[in-house]
Parts: sequence; structure tokens; C-alpha cells
Amino acid sequence: MNLSEADILSALDSLRDRHLVIEVSGQRAMRWEHNFERVLGVPSQASALLGLLMLRGTQTAAELRTNAERWHRFADTGSVEAFLEELQDRSSDKGGALVQLLPKAPGAREARWAHLLCGAPSLAVPGGASSDHSAPALDCVEARRIEALEARVEMLEAQVQRLCAALGE
Repeated sequence: MNLSEADILSALDSLRDRHLVIEVSGQRAMRWEHNFERVLGVPSQASALLGLLMLRGTQTAAELRTNAERWHRFADTGSVEAFLEELQDRSSDKGGALVQLLPKAPGAREARWAHLLCGAPSLAVPGGASSDHSAPALDCVEARRIEALEARVEMLEAQVQRLCAALGE
């Protein structure tokens, strides 16, 4: 990523406003610590699962167990499923469900899980084709990134057209 210091500070301010990060003491530079588990009221195991779902998109419980190895070592796939079911069955007074078990896709051996931190996942497959479940589903961060890239392509196309017009082509 190529971010300016202003972009980083803006993102940190936004996260601080939502109490998702806190500033901790640092001698030479500001240091930040995440506050995700306390804000959402989830244990570290569930936090690891939510982090993976946000970073990699929808996954099966077995994939989550394998991918979470560096964050938290789960004993078996059943323990992963237990944490996911706990996150799915959260009461509304605790903020409601944080994950959702998606319907099993045709030809798939296992159902996949998705996070609900950016709203309900889209189940529609563009163009009516079957979805490729090895690729993660678009989440809100990826959608914003794609929108920004599309806007940049439009700007560059307009600039090329202006240059061609100036050159008489």
C-alpha cells in the first residue's frame, strides 16, 4: 500500500472515534493498540475468526482452523464451529449476530461462513454463473477499493482523450 501520513492519521482518528483503537504511550512515536475484543465483547478466539473472515472473505470452518493457526490454535474443527455458532447466536442486547452461515453452494462439500460487520453478505452471483468458492467474497473494503480504482480508470481515460484531442488524433 502507498499511504500518506494524513491518510493513516485519518483512518486512526476514525477508528478512535469508534473506540476500536486506543493510543498507548510511546517514547518517540505514537503507538496504537486495537480495542476490537473489548468493544464487541468477544474472546480472542472469536476475534481471530472475525479477523480472518474480514481479511480473506468467506471460508469453511476447516479453512478457518487452518488459517487461524498463527493467531489461535484451535483443537479441532468442532471448536471453530462452536465459536462461530456463538457469534451467530449473539443476543441483540450484545449487538446481534457477527457471522452468518451461508447456504451450501451446489457442488460444495461444506457450507461457508461470512462476517456481518459490513452488513449482510450478497448471495447473488453476477451474470448467473456459479460462483468460485475458492476466491473470497467481496467485502466492504474490497468494494470501496474497486470503486476507487474504477474512478481512477475513468479519470485516466478522460485524460487520454484530452491528450489525443490536443494532438489531433
